[in-house]
Amino acid sequence: MWRRSLSSAAMAAARRRSPDARVLSSSTSSASSAAAVDSLILRSLKEHYLEVSKMSPPPKVNPPSPFTIVKGALDRDGPALRREYKGEEITISVMRLANILPSGAEADDDDDNEAINQLFLHVDVSKPGREESLHFLCGLYPDAVGIHSVCLRPKTGSLSLASLNKYEGRVFQELDQKLRDAFHLFIEARGVNESLFRFLQAWLYVKDHRNLMGWFKSVGTFINEQKKP
Repeated sequence: MWRRSLSSAAMAAARRRSPDARVLSSSTSSASSAAAVDSLILRSLKEHYLEVSKMSPPPKVNPPSPFTIVKGALDRDGPALRREYKGEEITISVMRLANILPSGAEADDDDDNEAINQLFLHVDVSKPGREESLHFLCGLYPDAVGIHSVCLRPKTGSLSLASLNKYEGRVFQELDQKLRDAFHLFIEARGVNESLFRFLQAWLYVKDHRNLMGWFKSVGTFINEQKKP
């Protein structure tokens, strides 16, 4: 009788404890799973970091004179090159085709997938005392440069809602052929031509490599950061 009473009491106690036990077990299991996922991510990030760090950089290339590299350009967005021309300041920002097209829309390329065969340039021509600059969006190739659009826009740091809604002119291809040719001569006189390709191609490679290394490191630091109690 005594044993049956103890058994009944134990079973009743077990029933009372079982919800908490399940919660504790579930919580422990979740924490363990989260730790395992974190460990998997960190291990994968480290492997990729080490793999990318072993990649050989391209041969060092200097920009064509008189362009100079903007100080700190590799570590931030913005112009990569600048020069002066008859009192004007010309700055050039560069990006690759993949940054222009939406995901999945990149054109097929039979060449090496890692090659950068088409670059996009943002060319700004500014004059002292003017709040606006003449902005060209150009396609740069190893043997040619083409203008996609041209417009006047506020200099960097002076953008506003009104300026974003400002009329930017006609589509470039709808302009008269003589005017299009004249704009090409305008940027060529300022050194914007195919001679920039070799340097900017190598510069983009180095920048992408540095950004990727930084991304692996910063994401790993975030994942590995101790959670505050």
